[in-house]
Amino acid sequence: MIGAIAKRIFGSSNDRYVKSLDKIVRQIAAFEPTLEALSDDELRAQTDKFRAQLAEGQSLDDILPEAFATVREASKRVLGMRHFDVQMIGGIVLHRGEIAEMRTGEGKTLVATLAVYLNAIEGKGVHVVTVNDYLARRDADWMGQIYKFLGLTVGVIVPNLVEEERRVAYESDITYATNNELGFDYLRDNMKHERSQMVHRPFNFAIVDEVDSILIDEARTPLIISGPTDDKSDLYVSVDAIVKRLPEELYEKDEKTKSITLTEDGVEWAERELENAGLLEGSNLYDVENTQVVHHLNEALRAVIMFKRDDDYVVEDGKIVIIDEFTGRKMDGRRWSNGLHQAVEAKEGVQIEPENQTMASITFQNYFRMYPKLGGMTGTAATEAAEFFDIYKMNVVTIPTNIPVKRIDEEDEFYKNTADKFAAIAKLIRERSDSGQPVLVGTVSIEKSELLSDYLNKEGVKHAVLNARFHEMEAHIVAQAGRLGAVTVATNMAGRGTDIQLGGNAEFRINDELRDFPEGEKHDAGVERIKAEVAAEKEAVLAAGGLCVIGTERHESRRIDNQLRGRSGRQGDPGMSKFYLCLEDDLLRIFGPDTLFSRMMNSNLADGEAIGSKWLSKAIETAQKKVEARNYDIRKQVVEYDDVMNDQRKVIYEQRADIMDADAVDDVVVDMRRDTVNALVGDACPPGSYPEQWDVAGLKDRLADVLGIEIPFEAWIEEDGIDPEEVEERVSRLADEAMDAKMIDNQEIWRQVEKSVLLERLDHYWKEHLATLDALRQVVFLRAYAQKQPINEYKREAFSLFERMLEAIREDVTKILSTSQLQFAPQPELPDLPDFLTGHIDPFTGENDAYKPLVGSEAMLATLGTAAPTAEHAALGKDPYEALGLSRNAPCPCGSGAKYKHCHGAAA
Repeated sequence: MIGAIAKRIFGSSNDRYVKSLDKIVRQIAAFEPTLEALSDDELRAQTDKFRAQLAEGQSLDDILPEAFATVREASKRVLGMRHFDVQMIGGIVLHRGEIAEMRTGEGKTLVATLAVYLNAIEGKGVHVVTVNDYLARRDADWMGQIYKFLGLTVGVIVPNLVEEERRVAYESDITYATNNELGFDYLRDNMKHERSQMVHRPFNFAIVDEVDSILIDEARTPLIISGPTDDKSDLYVSVDAIVKRLPEELYEKDEKTKSITLTEDGVEWAERELENAGLLEGSNLYDVENTQVVHHLNEALRAVIMFKRDDDYVVEDGKIVIIDEFTGRKMDGRRWSNGLHQAVEAKEGVQIEPENQTMASITFQNYFRMYPKLGGMTGTAATEAAEFFDIYKMNVVTIPTNIPVKRIDEEDEFYKNTADKFAAIAKLIRERSDSGQPVLVGTVSIEKSELLSDYLNKEGVKHAVLNARFHEMEAHIVAQAGRLGAVTVATNMAGRGTDIQLGGNAEFRINDELRDFPEGEKHDAGVERIKAEVAAEKEAVLAAGGLCVIGTERHESRRIDNQLRGRSGRQGDPGMSKFYLCLEDDLLRIFGPDTLFSRMMNSNLADGEAIGSKWLSKAIETAQKKVEARNYDIRKQVVEYDDVMNDQRKVIYEQRADIMDADAVDDVVVDMRRDTVNALVGDACPPGSYPEQWDVAGLKDRLADVLGIEIPFEAWIEEDGIDPEEVEERVSRLADEAMDAKMIDNQEIWRQVEKSVLLERLDHYWKEHLATLDALRQVVFLRAYAQKQPINEYKREAFSLFERMLEAIREDVTKILSTSQLQFAPQPELPDLPDFLTGHIDPFTGENDAYKPLVGSEAMLATLGTAAPTAEHAALGKDPYEALGLSRNAPCPCGSGAKYKHCHGAAA
């Protein structure tokens, strides 16, 4: 009570912080008259002036007011857009490494230019991170005009760039890229054998667009680079056939975690079935020999029982295509991990692709925490403020709108069942559409979109459906969703990348309607006509009440609901939003207090009757908070486990960098050889023991195998007073002499051989270590039954495994170099590298979220900046993409789904 009164009098801490920035905003405004008087060349010279000031010892904060004012003036001249004062506040927040929460339509893309320019002046590089390749390219071209006007260089990272193009982009003052491309480039850099091959430079500053989507929604899915393993198609098919016969009463399912648990009777049933199929070693399912079978059984259970066709995935052209739960889009090229995708392929009877082995991985949490300074911007972050601070040490600052929001958010309405709810929604949509008000309807799945579409057809409402089945027209549908009486049904509006403008989008209409008109008077007249029609239609839509947003149910995350609501009321426009719910909604059914809801609504509501109250809305918000807390725990668990691997990853990657940078690694090799000798001698000749107790024969065999030399132990033992330390010293000396004799004529070549062997063995054992840690994490939770903390057990085991890995590397490198002979032969042709796959793997659901690709072959071609293959190309057998310099293993731009080398690049 007292806190609420104080907040009304003094404002919230956020309000006070934003108000404290007014002083800097006034300083920025004071420079405007002076900068307006400068010529273009003089304004461009400001960059050199700022660099000189930094060289003289001034800080970025010292030059901030004038630098921001310079960007504002450049934007006015280049783009015709002047930053508002609230956008200046957003720029300050980004520069300070905080998160700017700004509503939809407030110009976040323009806000970023302020902090980006200021930090790019240092020349250390600034990364602007976007959610997809289209936005990276669009923003680099659009905002890049300001940076280039002021004398800075701009690069953009998209798939299929060759290494040199990537290196040039990273060397630019400002680099636009997706989070996946940045992370995969970092992992690939640390798999290379020469420093000159690496593309990244030291981390400096990054601004993350849609920061909640990248650092929260995608943060529980590590980035993984993997290579192919053995084919186990028959095993998947056999286990799938058994699971499909499993009686329903023999398992328990948890829809919250999408997991299946066999009952005691179910385990016995599965053991009999697997034994009959010849898949079980012995008769006990949980014997260590049956670990692989148990894993495949669990994945088949999830695939058959929990994953639903047309909801979680669709089958197209004999392939399983995952559907993104957030956007409802088909995600071509993504695959679930840990055998889940293969289990779904077996379930649907399509060709089963082999599994892949992890070769490098990192989570977004640990990737982005490598930046010394990190800023972010989004329309919805306040609900996750605690997580942003706990994980990334970033504060969330809510920036006020430039014009007050006029949207009306109505109370939720509750119905008994889905049929009543959708009938009410369809009726409201018809009424609003008939009055001329555009309507945007948000659903949570393709199935619900199609169900609503059926209801709208019955009502006679013309509408467009925006989901994974009709994604080719996505941008066009969204662009015109604000036209008079338009009705748009969208599976999800998060991250669509196109604003809904009231009256329609003139630019899209011009491109669509005047595409065939050549430049000239007729074309210009058409442009003026369309602009006039859009302006008149906008006035009619404003009079009808602006955009009406309807949610067909609440999402698990309040942020997703807020993103949908935020599509209405853009830049001071009027609008309204309302959510419809029923007892059959997943949120209420799984997470809500269903007994209370059921008793109240089933006994008090007639069919078709609705109820709405603040108390019920509060209960829904409580259910959403429960889900958000559970999801946060999952992401926090991912961080805890990856932090263990991250410490080891840093050690390995730092050692790789030191080896690549060194002219010679002979000192490292000598230390490894001596450590190996000490370990071998220590095992055979324990300290404090007598020579007659030593395992001389075993030690001679081991040293001959590892060092390739014979040791005169019998003569040494006959000497009086020899001890294990003396043995170690003598063996090391003999080993060093043998290596020196081998290297005497080819010392320079041996130095290169040592580097190559060291890097190759380091990579080999690190890959094996990653596979071991993956397996350990999947089973370590069972230690909880012994009253032990799984994470502590994981840390202890992982540390022990890491030490054993380092010992194995030392011994293997020593053996290879000691027993190898240098031979000169013609340079053989290097074999093709294996087809590495990049994945963004969810360790709990197995979903692979490697890319959020542009949809359809036309979108891919638009990104690559080329035209679709013509009939002439096909007739002549030419490759229309030859000039693009595509990687042979990249997906073919024609959209076939095949690799470029197997499609249009086959003849190249």
